[in-house]
Amino acid sequence: MSGGAHYDDGFPEEGLDDAGFDGALLEEELRQAAAVLDPVPAELCQLALGAYALHDLDADIAELTFDSLVDALPVRGVPDAPRMLTFRAGALIVDVEVTGEGLIGQVLPPGPARVEVLGGPQTARPVTVDTLGRFTSDTPPTGPFALRLRTGAQVVVTEWLRA
Repeated sequence: MSGGAHYDDGFPEEGLDDAGFDGALLEEELRQAAAVLDPVPAELCQLALGAYALHDLDADIAELTFDSLVDALPVRGVPDAPRMLTFRAGALIVDVEVTGEGLIGQVLPPGPARVEVLGGPQTARPVTVDTLGRFTSDTPPTGPFALRLRTGAQVVVTEWLRA
């Protein structure tokens, strides 16, 4: 007989290749070793579960088109300048200013909308949008955050950012 391990009936054992190598068994042993030697932090698991729970399958993703931390020139004499963000999803634009006091933003074009500040599992904080598309949140984001906008039939979610 050529090849790896065989049953008495001449057929190879399930999961073994011709050389007798079981890739699934090796993968499981490596997974167990990694869990013991380099475990995933519980906080990271919780954040991943929360991000998945907040995922809207029918939502459009708003692309970050401007971030003052990356795209703007620093201004001398302004040590704690607010962070300016611009998101775009098709014709919809969302401008957001992130400060130590909270968020200030505007949805363009203006119209009826509902904005929620997402900050983790089950922590969507709704904010009021006025007729000009402006909104404010008096609660500054304390960790990763995203925005979910509902405008008529469209749901838009921004990518997650750190304040």
